[in-house]
Amino acid sequence: MNTIYSSLARKRKPVAFKRKRIETEDNDFLDIDLIAKGNKKIAVLCHGLEGSSDSKYIRATAALLSENGYDIAAINYRFCSGEINRQLITYHSGRTEDLHALVKDLLPDYDALYLVGFSLGGNLVLKYNGDGIFPLSPKIKATVAISVPVDLHSSSLKLQERQNLLYTWRFIYTLSKKIHLKHKQYPNEVDVKLLKRVKKLTDFDEYYTSQLNGFKDARDYYSKASCKQFLPSIKKPSLLINALDDPFLSPSCFPYEEAENNPNFYLMCPKHGGHVGFISKGKYYWSEQQILAFLETH
Repeated sequence: MNTIYSSLARKRKPVAFKRKRIETEDNDFLDIDLIAKGNKKIAVLCHGLEGSSDSKYIRATAALLSENGYDIAAINYRFCSGEINRQLITYHSGRTEDLHALVKDLLPDYDALYLVGFSLGGNLVLKYNGDGIFPLSPKIKATVAISVPVDLHSSSLKLQERQNLLYTWRFIYTLSKKIHLKHKQYPNEVDVKLLKRVKKLTDFDEYYTSQLNGFKDARDYYSKASCKQFLPSIKKPSLLINALDDPFLSPSCFPYEEAENNPNFYLMCPKHGGHVGFISKGKYYWSEQQILAFLETH
């Protein structure tokens, strides 16, 4: 109920985004939706699989943080802003170079920067904090990640369970539409015939996500992109909230040991909440209130 209601029945918050396009070093682009009110602190919001800045959880979080003195930069990953990206490569759970490009663009204008990610976006912000690929600016103060499959392989197996067939179908439907458009753009590099073999998300990652982004196969992608292995290396205050009843998460997606051993990494595992749900009374959901509270503490 938490998962389905928050996705389908919740009303979108009215948010006055203004779009900005960032050119990437590989001649591609990222569309960023901004709320800029002249504050000196900004929250970067990272959406989940097949989401965008228009996702309800992004809009709600943007509205709450904006009301409390934060400027907002809601990223749309490649091919998630409504326009196909130029390059063959796509977004994925570990593409931290695009997040870093946005961070570099924002840093000159702000004294403090905060990262907030949901599901795939949560994996992205936690990996960025711990993988050591890019130097983290001292202006980055804290990170919050919600409903994160920190172990991508085990989570992919969890998604194959019968209770998750509806979610899997929705993801495959929208991802397949993008593959058809990619095929028109790159007819020699993208084989749409392989879509006949795609029955679950691991199949999609095997034939498309991994192959379009330089991985050997789905297992190689999951191994390199999962943020769990990087949690011990996080040096900035970071909070992960994963509900125990999240239908997408396997037992290995609850990193208790990592939280016990790293004073910079905090873990909250409420009994209920679903996947990016956490419905509660009032204007904003419980998870959104926790995001604001953690950022204000840091």
